[in-house]
Amino acid sequence: MSSKLKVAGWVALGAVAGALTTMQLQANARSSLSPLPLDEMQQLAAVFGLVKAEYVEAVDEKKLINDAIGGMVSGLDPHSQFFDKKTFKEFREGTSGKFVGVGIEIGMEDGLVKIVSPIEGSPAFRAGLKSGDLISRIDDTAVRGMTIDQAVKKMRGDPATKVSLTIYRKAENRTFPVTITREEIKVQSVRAKVVEPGYAWIRVSQFQDRTVDDFAKKLEEIYKQDPHLKGLVLDLRNDPGGLLDGAIAVSAAFLPKDVEVVSTNGQIAESKASYKANPDDYRRRSSDDPIKRLPAALKNVPLVVLVNEGSASASEIVAGALQDHKRATIMGAQTFGKGSVQTVRQLGPETALKITTARYYTPSGRSIQAKGIVPDVMLDETAEGNVFAALRMREADLEKHLNNGPEDNEARAKAREEARAKLEAEYAKRAEPPKPLPEFGSTEDFPLVQALNQLKGQPVVASKTALERKAEAKTGE
Repeated sequence: MSSKLKVAGWVALGAVAGALTTMQLQANARSSLSPLPLDEMQQLAAVFGLVKAEYVEAVDEKKLINDAIGGMVSGLDPHSQFFDKKTFKEFREGTSGKFVGVGIEIGMEDGLVKIVSPIEGSPAFRAGLKSGDLISRIDDTAVRGMTIDQAVKKMRGDPATKVSLTIYRKAENRTFPVTITREEIKVQSVRAKVVEPGYAWIRVSQFQDRTVDDFAKKLEEIYKQDPHLKGLVLDLRNDPGGLLDGAIAVSAAFLPKDVEVVSTNGQIAESKASYKANPDDYRRRSSDDPIKRLPAALKNVPLVVLVNEGSASASEIVAGALQDHKRATIMGAQTFGKGSVQTVRQLGPETALKITTARYYTPSGRSIQAKGIVPDVMLDETAEGNVFAALRMREADLEKHLNNGPEDNEARAKAREEARAKLEAEYAKRAEPPKPLPEFGSTEDFPLVQALNQLKGQPVVASKTALERKAEAKTGE
């Protein structure tokens, strides 16, 4: 495996693009606001007929239509997408926090799948798999050369089916097989702990259906363990986003009632809205409000929010709201910069369209599209500096993102390749490759240590090299 591919593998845990989604699964799409262009529709029909009649092999008509729709939507921006039966199912699994699989959080290390953490109570947890274990084979297929997505797809499947994993456990220097029966897994998108007396850490890895309930539950547990909390770290690093109401609810946990959390603006009337720290703006399906149960002290506890280049969309809403209202100190790296809202409109029983319908704005009126949230205090990834930060993709690097020029993409891609080459050249001189970054929340987690120092009023080691990336010039609403 080349060193270039190795570096790409190390970066694979970072979020590429988040989704801020309003779930409006309607039976039918909106009616067109203007007549269909007749000449172009006739041309589309003519191409369909020619492909059907003259292509070298018989083609499936439904696939041709789906591909045509997919091409039309993908030409809009990086986040609009047509969902066929398979991708719609995967999307709903992602937002529900449920899927069928073995129950592990994974990353990549030296071309192999690394188990970051087995999900408590899952088949993998019961089988004895541990953090740090490496998966070298899935069934009869070698993992080396796979992407994370390919590995995930091979480990997922139908309930009660089996998958065989070959595990290498470095701590014991041994390889062994494990056969696991797949079952429905409920993802825990929130983790938390009291780091030391008076100081706690709570991490939100994604905004899903169950995130608000889990968030409130973890905070209640923290306050039971330490009722006199002096400081809290809210960790949103590598949080790719998710559901809008989850971001509003988490923000509302720390903000005064009825202050604005985020506003949206787009072409249609329903996309022009202001969302406040109010249960009416984040409760969706029930009258229960888990945020209401939280201790009153949470509104005033000193707060640091950790972000990085992988913090996108919904996590940027939270960081932006807390920063604008001066409720928290934002620390880390400039965020991903996804300032757009996608609405899901169901086209049929098993198909849907996810389409960008609005931009969102922080309470002070900032659009962070293609810019992101700039931290109050810039931090490096490690005490030695930034290892992989320059290689991570951000919204401004994505083709066809809103407010984009093609020359910008080329310049950014060139800069990223230069950073990659520099990193590879530097580590080619060393006996060992760069170590993967420590697990978030661990004692070796450098940004977390600096966040705790900030809360305690102790010296913070801020980055001396990180620079703000400016937003692109706006080209219109």
